[in-house]
Amino acid sequence: MSSTSAEKAAVEPESQEMNTESSSQVDGSGAPPPSDPAHHHHIFHQHHQTGKRVKQFFRPDGRKVHIASTPEEEQRMHRHLSVSEPKEFDLFIHGSPEHLEAVRELHAHHEARRTSLREQHTSVYNEFENITAELNALTNELHGLADHGVALDANFSKFGYSAHLRTKDINDSTSSFSNISSGSHHSHDWDAERRQGSTLKFFQRPVVRQYFHKGLLWRSPKSSEATSSELFVDLFFVGIIGVLGDTAAEHPDGKSFVEFFVKFMMAWRIWTDMTQIVNWFEVDDVVQRICIVFYLACLFGFTTNIQYAFDTTYAPLTGFFLAERLFLTVWFTITAYLVPMVKGTLLWNAFVTLITSAIWIASIHVDYPNRLALIFTAIVVDIAGVFMLITFTRLIHFKSGPGSRVKTFIDEKMRQYFEFYPAMNIEHRTARNDAFITLVFGSGVLAILYQNRSDIGINAYFGKAILGLILAFAFNWIYFEIDHNNYIHVHAIRRHWLSAIAWQFIHIPFIMGFILAAASLANLVLAHDTAGAHLESLGEAYLQRSEEEVQQGIRWFFCGGIGASLLSMGLISFCHIHKTIPHARLRKRPRLFIRTAISIIIICLPLAKEHLSSLSLVAVTTSCVIFQLLIEIYGISCTNDEFWTGGFCAEDKRKCRYSARCPLDRRRRRILEKKVKAGEEVKIDELLRLQQMASKESLGSTDSGETLTAEKESARPNHDREPGWHV
Repeated sequence: MSSTSAEKAAVEPESQEMNTESSSQVDGSGAPPPSDPAHHHHIFHQHHQTGKRVKQFFRPDGRKVHIASTPEEEQRMHRHLSVSEPKEFDLFIHGSPEHLEAVRELHAHHEARRTSLREQHTSVYNEFENITAELNALTNELHGLADHGVALDANFSKFGYSAHLRTKDINDSTSSFSNISSGSHHSHDWDAERRQGSTLKFFQRPVVRQYFHKGLLWRSPKSSEATSSELFVDLFFVGIIGVLGDTAAEHPDGKSFVEFFVKFMMAWRIWTDMTQIVNWFEVDDVVQRICIVFYLACLFGFTTNIQYAFDTTYAPLTGFFLAERLFLTVWFTITAYLVPMVKGTLLWNAFVTLITSAIWIASIHVDYPNRLALIFTAIVVDIAGVFMLITFTRLIHFKSGPGSRVKTFIDEKMRQYFEFYPAMNIEHRTARNDAFITLVFGSGVLAILYQNRSDIGINAYFGKAILGLILAFAFNWIYFEIDHNNYIHVHAIRRHWLSAIAWQFIHIPFIMGFILAAASLANLVLAHDTAGAHLESLGEAYLQRSEEEVQQGIRWFFCGGIGASLLSMGLISFCHIHKTIPHARLRKRPRLFIRTAISIIIICLPLAKEHLSSLSLVAVTTSCVIFQLLIEIYGISCTNDEFWTGGFCAEDKRKCRYSARCPLDRRRRRILEKKVKAGEEVKIDELLRLQQMASKESLGSTDSGETLTAEKESARPNHDREPGWHV
């Protein structure tokens, strides 16, 4: 190990774990460490090899060095070691100049010993070095094969463990085991990295990010993140979401809902196409960016024809949609030629896209409402194509009898095309999904914005808008911080292929419902059907949108959208396997049952009709969602944990700590220390009495400079107390 490596090990605590063993436990014998310095140096390397942070080591002269993580810990350790350590010692803070100097000194000492051994036993030393290098290389190889490597540890921690996951080697070049460095710490050559800049290619062959083969998922150990181009497209979709919702809320009836569903499914298909291509393949060239520009042009043309799609602009709307779909077909076909390993999946997607495109073209030549039959047929065929592809990829593992026609067909035909098929990159897919959901929630907040021109800004309009803001924030809280993030043990995508498909498709009614509810909420906020909602308080641009009586369709769109979204969130949560919280007050399934009941209640609120004003309707709906949020917070808390902490709960208030300077002689000090170790209580009056006796006997000449600490924990019984001076 070089000196730079030693410095790096000393100043980078993030890459190592805490080792809290005492000095008598380091060598595993329980006995005091021997006085031989060589043995002590071996202790240092033992912990260094295991990747743990070294808490103590010995200098070449045999002096013991203790390492504290923080200044607070350094003070505590100093008080403890002053009593427990019989010999002199050094106490440094991790990463301090003293700590670094001590490690450098020990490193130089070992370098000298290694040089001496090499000179005295050259042949044995070289043989040992070769064997060590081979063993380290083989250990790394076994770790990569059996344990998937540390590169996937964060992936497993966030999305759940999978025994069928393997990683592809990043480096294409192969080398013998002997050429692989065995060191775990290497100096980073920043100057060399500065000279490793790369240029943007005009065209390069697409690379499959991850794929399935014989039941195993092979993927790159590097995590994939959303690109700036994808985020740019997502921002574009915010405008599409606004146009779709506002168009549906203009005439809130069944016909408007059907048209909203059709246009949303078309927009969702466009968004899914780009997400799927970037998720499956790694392409970073000029051609890809040109394709994205064409994609955005089609999306822009699609957006400009949404509002009057079923009146006069259905042909141009469908034309821009088909331009994107047929372009995708051409891309799949070309990529199948360039990447023949996954050609079966690509050709199948191209085939399904051609079939659905033909149906969409036919719908242009059929009058409304008969064209709805062709439209829904195209949507069903598109969804069915996904399930048929999954069926094909799973049939290649079907074991049939020898000589059967099924086995012959599978072995000779399907295996040629579906032995390898691209898989979903879980990090990229969830990141794209979370970003899109965040924009959907944000669009709901934008929809309720209005301009006030009254001298008093707090009125019924403001109240409804604030309730809508709380509603959107509660949805964001439940979706991201309760159903996801830290509570997922196995993500739905990794859990099972059926849960992965369900997770994707359940997001459709979830997003649709929230968009519809957000657009309807904008009408409810501007309605002047309640006291305190004066029409003259609104800005001129919002006067025409303000209604004296809320339409029944708006009520159904708002409550139905919120209820459907809340119910969909419950189904999405059900697809995951969540971590088990010990002593949780309410388990996951009862909470989901309550969420389902609340969703049904919200959906049925429009039955009250005019008995609920716009303010009352928004208030009741928001209250139901807030009640569900409180149920979730209460359910994931533990029965044995105090809800109010930080000194506010009864247990924290009963705890206190005393520090005092007591002039005790050694005999009485040993008596008190014996009681502390035995867990016995020490009374205040007894402590003062001993202090007075010691003062009278020694006239203040005994160890007056030592500091003693007393702790009090009256909340627990005597037999369960930690060692300390309990008052």
